[in-house]
Amino acid sequence: MTPSERIDQLIAGITDWRGKTFAAVRKAILAADREIVEEWKWMGSPVWSRDGMIAVANAHKGKVKLTFAHGASLTDPDKQFNTGLDGNMRRAIDYLEGDKVDERALKALVRTAIEFNQGKAKKKAPANARLKTAKSKKA
Repeated sequence: MTPSERIDQLIAGITDWRGKTFAAVRKAILAADREIVEEWKWMGSPVWSRDGMIAVANAHKGKVKLTFAHGASLTDPDKQFNTGLDGNMRRAIDYLEGDKVDERALKALVRTAIEFNQGKAKKKAPANARLKTAKSKKA
């Protein structure tokens, strides 16, 4: 079973408001960028990645939690983050019953996370390029 199929199965198994909210969160994330990859990690958590991890989601008893891996480093002009605000790495959005998923704001936040991941990748690239150049000179 693919990660996307597992996520489909997870959402289908949540028969209350959390399933609808989870589906709306997923839809917004996937709509933010066509190259986002869905993964299944940590014994049953949907994860979305592009050039690194973007976010992980879980349905809890009274909420759907969407945690951004590098949320503390992201700008959040629409004030989507509402939990984990004191952490130095992660930030999260807790969706409670009755909350609406602001698709526009969530997509913007996902795009910001992708830009952050790509910026990290660019910083690492020069070191890798120097290593490859050094290896080719030895050959």
